[in-house]
Amino acid sequence: MSKGDFSALASSIQAVASPFRQYLNDLHERYQGALDGAVADYIPELALADPNWFGICVVTKGGQVFEVGDCDQLFTIQSISKAFVYGLALEDHGRDYVNSKVSVEPTGEAFNAIVLDEVTNRPYNPMVNAGAIATADLIKGDSATERLKRMLAMFKRYTGRELDVNVPVFLSEKGTGFRNRAIAYLMLNFGMVTDRVDETLDLYFQQCSIMVNAKDLAMMAATLANGGVNPVTGERALDEHYVQDVVSVMLTCGMYDYSGEWVYRVGLPAKSGVGGGITALAPGKLGIGTFSPPLDAKGNSYRGIKVCENLSRDFGLHLFNVAKASHDLDDWLTGSGADSW
Repeated sequence: MSKGDFSALASSIQAVASPFRQYLNDLHERYQGALDGAVADYIPELALADPNWFGICVVTKGGQVFEVGDCDQLFTIQSISKAFVYGLALEDHGRDYVNSKVSVEPTGEAFNAIVLDEVTNRPYNPMVNAGAIATADLIKGDSATERLKRMLAMFKRYTGRELDVNVPVFLSEKGTGFRNRAIAYLMLNFGMVTDRVDETLDLYFQQCSIMVNAKDLAMMAATLANGGVNPVTGERALDEHYVQDVVSVMLTCGMYDYSGEWVYRVGLPAKSGVGGGITALAPGKLGIGTFSPPLDAKGNSYRGIKVCENLSRDFGLHLFNVAKASHDLDDWLTGSGADSW
């Protein structure tokens, strides 16, 4: 057995014995029956999701993995992809050029609003559809295939495994994406995207149709929490100079028009998607991935928000928390002196 395999095995054994696992089990049980919200149906394929699916995964900076519930159930990443594609665009072009095409200002508008900044004509931020389309347009490649391959390779560095595009969902998105086409052509009018509009829209629909699970989302968040390095594979997924950019925009803009309330209540950089996923991170500590299809009125997973609220409160994970937490995270992860739950 190699040193790396031994370390992974030891970490897995420690995770199984950790009281943190029981905490997550209790949290899962508490909200399993909470079916508030509704499954997204504006994209026909999304309406097929089972509202009972519910998974919680946490991956620490040290590579410990805690899974509860439906963590292997695949679903489409949807808007969660926006944060990570933004990071790839930054690597491709640098901060100044990307910022000339996409701003970083929060907006109280709906994620699919046909709105640009009245002064600069830029989309407000990379987490709304307009900004995400402009960001996708920035991804380098000599062909549509090369651009998609580069994007999938980037996601593999974050998750540690090959990911696939769900073709029926892609076609469903493409067939119903009239509003996104309107946004793209409006931005073309103002020079915010290139004239390869149809190719870029296909790339955007494909990135939203990538299949992930709750464990993938936790690993992606843990990679950002670990300075851009996957904590299990050790592979760098994002240049360390751009981690700050990505997590900053996730914090201020990542939860649709609930972002301000999210920062107030949870205080973690995060991104949600209408497929039912949420990815969130405590920088320097851990990544969280949740999956539950029923969405609230803002388009965020109802159960996912509850899980993140509990984790943030109980372990003092809020970025601006200065009070003593109910539970010491390190003790609960290792089992050394953890109080009973």
